[in-house]
This record gives sequence, structure tokens and C-alpha cells, in this order.
Amino acid sequence: MAFDADVRPFLLEVPDSEVDELRRRLDLASVPTDSPGAAGLSGLSMERLDGLLRYWRETFDWRAQERRINRLPHVLAEVHGQQVHAIVAPAEPVGGRRPLPIILSHGWPYSPVEMTRIVPALTAAGMEVVIPSLPGFGWSDPFTDRPFTSTEVARLWHALMTEVLGHERYLSYGEDVGTLVSDRLAATQPEAVAGLFATHAAFAPASRAHDLSPEESAWRTALDKRWSGATGYASIQATRPDLLAAALLDSPLGLAAWVVEKLLAWSGERPERWWSDDDLLTTVCWYWFSGSIGTSFRPYLDDPHETEMPLIDVPVSVLVQHGERGFPRHHAARTYRDIRSWAELEDGGHFAAWQNAEEVARGIVELEAAVA
Repeated sequence: MAFDADVRPFLLEVPDSEVDELRRRLDLASVPTDSPGAAGLSGLSMERLDGLLRYWRETFDWRAQERRINRLPHVLAEVHGQQVHAIVAPAEPVGGRRPLPIILSHGWPYSPVEMTRIVPALTAAGMEVVIPSLPGFGWSDPFTDRPFTSTEVARLWHALMTEVLGHERYLSYGEDVGTLVSDRLAATQPEAVAGLFATHAAFAPASRAHDLSPEESAWRTALDKRWSGATGYASIQATRPDLLAAALLDSPLGLAAWVVEKLLAWSGERPERWWSDDDLLTTVCWYWFSGSIGTSFRPYLDDPHETEMPLIDVPVSVLVQHGERGFPRHHAARTYRDIRSWAELEDGGHFAAWQNAEEVARGIVELEAAVA
């Protein structure tokens, strides 16, 4: 794959000294006992964390995971003065027309790795797949002169796709924090974004959430109940990001506890079905070796700078993630004005591209064929 002067290949190669330092810290780590009455409040028990620590010390092979990650091409791109790390997976040759590329936006506590399970099916269908690390995540520089908002990231992603990678039109998909970025791309760049695929469909903002139907009100009430008592992490990340980062950057076990709890808690029933210890620890190590856990909190700290999502006119295909089952289509239609298809995932949880890779990839390919 040839790149211009603004893009250079990137190989993930953590120095031996950093791997050795991680091992030293793990040898000194200790797991507390469960607090009385805490069972069920968290997605990660201390017994489970202790088993993960033992596996990390005795079995986990970071170099093997590094080789796996490096099987896909990575780049560092200079985009409007920002360093952006991205996986850029080239399309496989297909007969006839050349399908549109797609940009995938991950969330927190993700890395681009959790989006890669859908890559083989998309590239086999002739689509180039671009998965940038959000600003301040992994090896992408954080914003230093502006807040982290979906508007700013969408502007950066559009420049990456058009000015740097040379695509006039493309599709967009995102999860979690990346959902806002993906939606904002579609809202602000309708000439370039040919279609939007969503598993985390847009909630109507306050100005469009009036006169809710009984179905909408019941669904939002049920969702609020489901999340009751589960948003403390977001409050801490929004109000004490540096203090939290100081603790997590000093303790790999603490970092694992903070990240893994969310990966498990948001994965629906039987989370161990979806994640191996290798998977969990690879994500933790991505944050550890990049030193980016603190800057990954910026979407929470800067949330007050977010503006209302405009109406979206590009074609949209929705496959509702299982954690938001029952999402009323007419609620999403308060933001998406051209919904071409609507379905629900029957299993899984928050991490749709990871947990439901086959269904998500198939939906993207079908959307691309419909809008190209």
C-alpha cells in the first residue's frame, strides 16, 4: 500500500524495557477482598480479577497479541496538525464496480482492535476499512487547542478520508463515543457520507424529544432504570480525570479493573462467552503501553461543549444493539430522516462489531450496495 508524505506505516513494537517494567509491576500487584454487600454491583468480582492477574503473570503473551494486531496495516497520518493513528485495511479485488470505503469510530473503553472482527467480511466485499484511534486514545494525539467534541472529531475524520486518503464518498459507522462522531459526520458531510450504519441509534435531543409516544416514554424509562447506579464511572471521568489517571497509570492491575469491568458489564448475559482473557488483557495493554487512559477521558470532561445533533438526511440502516432492544423506530426517526432498514440484534450487548461481527458486517455490505 502506497502512502503520500502525510501518511507513514506504523508497526506496533513496544520496547522490551516497557514489557519488562509491566511484568515487574504485575509481580508486586495484589488484589483486595470483595467488600461485604458489593456482589452484583460490578461486572468484575475480585475473584475474577485475581484469576485475570494470574493469567497475566503466567500465560499472557503480549508479543503474540502484538503480532496479531500487526497483521492489519497501521498508519500514522498528519491531519490538520494532528497525529492520527489508524488501521487502514485495503479492499480485496472484486469484479465490476469498486465499493465505497467505510470509516469506523470506536468508543470508550475501546481500541480499534475491538472493531476489527468485521474487517475480513468488509474487505472481502471490496471495501477499504479505516479505523482511526480517537484523539487521545492509543497513538493518536489528544486535542490540545480545542475540546473533544463529535464536531471536532468528525471534521478530523472527514479530512482523513478525503484530503489524506483521497476518498470522495464513504460510509460511516460508530459505537459508544464513536456513535456521536459517526452521526455528526453524516449530519455535517452529507455530500461525502453516502450512508450511515448504526447499532447505537441516535437518541432524540431535548428539542426533538417533546410529545413522546407511550412506547417511547416506556422505553426510555426502562433504559434509565437499566442504567440506574451504573454511571458513576462517567461522573468520575468527567470531574476528576487527572486524579483517576494518576492512579491507573501507576497500576496495571488498577487499569485492568477499571477497563475490564466495563467490557464485561456491558456485554450482556454470559460476558465470558464474548471475551477471552487474551482479548481483555490486549485492550488493557493497549491503554497501558500508549499511556492514554487519562486522555481517553476527554469525551467525558468535554461533554458540556457538545452541541445538539442536527437532523440527518443521508440513508441510514439501523441494527439495534441488544443492550437497547425495544428501541422505537419512530424515536430514531426524530433524528434520522431516511431510515432504509431497521432490525434488532437477538444477542450480545454494547460491543456490536465485536459481539455480532457477522450480522454487522452483512448489514454494512447491504447498505453499501443500496447507496453506492
